[in-house]
Amino acid sequence: MEHKNTQPKHAIVIGSGFGGLAAAIRLQSAGIKTTILEKRDMAGGRAYVYRDKGFTFDAGPTVITAPECLEELFALSGRNIKDYVDLMPVTPFYRLFWEDGFKFDYTSDMDATLEQIRKVSPDDARGYQAFLKYSKEVFAEGYTKLAHKPFLNWWSMIRVAPQLVKLGAYRSIYSTVSKFIKDEHLRQAFSFHSLLVGGNPFTTSSIYTLIHYLERNWGVFFPRGGTGALVQGLVKLFTDLGGEIRYQSEIDQITSDGGKVTGVRLKSGETVAADLVVSNADVVHTYRDMLKHEPAVKAKTKKLEKMNQSMSLVVIYFGTKKRYPELAHHNVIFGPRYKGLLDQIFGRRAKGASKVELPDDFSLYLHAPTVSDPSLAPEGCEAFYVLSPVAHLGHLDMDWSVEGPKYADKILTYLEDRYLPGLKENLVTQRVFTPENFKTDLNSHLGAAFSLEPVLTQSAFFRTHNRDENLKGLYVVGAGTHPGAGVPGVVNSAKATASLVLEDVGLA
Repeated sequence: MEHKNTQPKHAIVIGSGFGGLAAAIRLQSAGIKTTILEKRDMAGGRAYVYRDKGFTFDAGPTVITAPECLEELFALSGRNIKDYVDLMPVTPFYRLFWEDGFKFDYTSDMDATLEQIRKVSPDDARGYQAFLKYSKEVFAEGYTKLAHKPFLNWWSMIRVAPQLVKLGAYRSIYSTVSKFIKDEHLRQAFSFHSLLVGGNPFTTSSIYTLIHYLERNWGVFFPRGGTGALVQGLVKLFTDLGGEIRYQSEIDQITSDGGKVTGVRLKSGETVAADLVVSNADVVHTYRDMLKHEPAVKAKTKKLEKMNQSMSLVVIYFGTKKRYPELAHHNVIFGPRYKGLLDQIFGRRAKGASKVELPDDFSLYLHAPTVSDPSLAPEGCEAFYVLSPVAHLGHLDMDWSVEGPKYADKILTYLEDRYLPGLKENLVTQRVFTPENFKTDLNSHLGAAFSLEPVLTQSAFFRTHNRDENLKGLYVVGAGTHPGAGVPGVVNSAKATASLVLEDVGLA
């Protein structure tokens, strides 16, 4: 093979989130000796796992969609995902609740979905079908063709621009949904999805409506044993392939010499040599902290620090000794405001306020995984997490060690009053994760939960490039690079990044 002598001897992947694991699996499958270095005591990144008093809590992503991109990671080496993890279909996809008592099950059953729409607004049943057709077109262009393709130059953007303009990529998700659907409840029901990848429905490009068709096309899944079981399945695949994963190995610096990476130095002082480094860490943390001594990336660092970050989250993990059968697995609870609340979450001051404040109201995602897998809690008990989007630390300057528990108590009181009667007296365990935890535990710039905000001017070519143009052998993967956050996003970012690595070393 003519490129044999250019093949790298060793690759390092920093971080074991879904993006890092997927990139490492692709490199190891191609025959590149790969080591994952993980700061924490187990794999997963945002998909960490907490266990307490017989309850198992997934820390992060729980809506698993686009199983094909996961299946492909196993198929690369002739393996089958079913031998590693059991992905269970979830239905309804979501149960949506509003304060006025309106409830909507967004389900895989098209007839049931249309019947619910007709009860509210007969005209919107036709509008929804037209919206779904539009979403399918966007999916074909934005996901099937582009999600796994790196955007490294202007030409790569210009080539796809006419089609994106034709699809109205310059419009927001909410305004696009509103073209098809008139009822306000339904507009919210079909526009909230961008929040799952850190985007404001009122400013995020309508390209992200592809998530709607993606769910319709493949369904929504949950791994038996929780998202952590999927992470462990990917770890097992990686080690079965001969890869090495090291825990409690926090990186101090990506080392370089003569404009090329040479490996990493750990906080412990140990150095690990490598021919190439793929960082699944937060992109600002990667450039600002791990490459602070590298002049070649200073301009990139400054640019990244100025870019808009996504919102943050307050997440409460809690277990009860009571079951709540009226809930679905995935529940979305809308508060009294939609746009006004989102404005504050994304850093706009409320009318008359001198600074961004923590709102008194909230919209919530309530995860009840024991609906699908009762083994995640003791018998007769229920495991939950509830997350509330909040502004990141750059907008919301407050002491979360003090305010976090107060805010969590307010959310639990709200849930008890409206959806989970007797909640507080039935609590068995509780843990709160705030924007400050995103910053310290996950090295997220400003505590942003989804890295760079997914607006059009920070997408594709305008996002962090999968291969660094100034430092040879440096690549990035995960939510801060193309195509963005969410499990399908970061797994596809790994496909884009790995394709560049393999091209660069003559294995493509």
